Amino acid sequence: MSITVTNTAVYDAVAGRRSWSRVTTDAPTHDELARLVAAAGRVADHSSLRPWRLIELRGDDRERLGRAINKAEGHKGASTKPQRAPLLVAVVASYRKSGKVPRWEQEAVASGVAHMLSLLLDDAGYGVIWRTGHYTRSKAVARAHGLKKNEELLGWLYVGGKPADARPGRRTPIEPDRFLSRMPVGKADRG
Repeated sequence: MSITVTNTAVYDAVAGRRSWSRVTTDAPTHDELARLVAAAGRVADHSSLRPWRLIELRGDDRERLGRAINKAEGHKGASTKPQRAPLLVAVVASYRKSGKVPRWEQEAVASGVAHMLSLLLDDAGYGVIWRTGHYTRSKAVARAHGLKKNEELLGWLYVGGKPADARPGRRTPIEPDRFLSRMPVGKADRG
C-alpha cells in the first residue's frame, strides 16, 4: 500500500526542518507570533491541561536574560548569548495537578508546542534554533522569567530572519528502519 501525502507543504516543512544558528535582525511582530502560537497550541494534550506557556523576549529583555545567565554561571555583567537573535521565545512547562496526566507527559506537551511553533516560524520564513543550557534550571534565570514553583524552563527558541547567504542544512535524512520496528513476540505469544 502506498501512502499519498495530500498536503505536500506540511510534509516538505517537516522534512526540510533545520536549526538556524545564525539569523538576521528580522523577526515576526507580536501579532504574527500570537497567530502562530494559537496554531501551535493545538498539539495533542491529554485532558486539555495546557501545561505550558511561552514568554516573548525582545530588546532589553534579552539584556536582562544575559545578566541572569551570567549570574547563574558566577560571572559579572551580561552574557551575549541572548543577543544572537532579535526574538527569543522562552518555552515553559507549567505543570498542572492531575491524577491522570503525569509530569513527563505534560512536559512532552510543552515540548510539542515549541516544536510545532518552530515549524510554523520556519514556514513563515524565519530561522529558528532551540537553545538550552544548564542555566535553564538556575534560580537566577527562573526569577528573570517570573517562573512559579510548578514551572520549569525548557529553553528558548531563538528566532530571526534567514540569512540570504545561508547554505543548506547538514542534516541527512534518517534511515527509518533503524528507528521503526514491530513489537517483539514474547514466549506467551508463541504458544
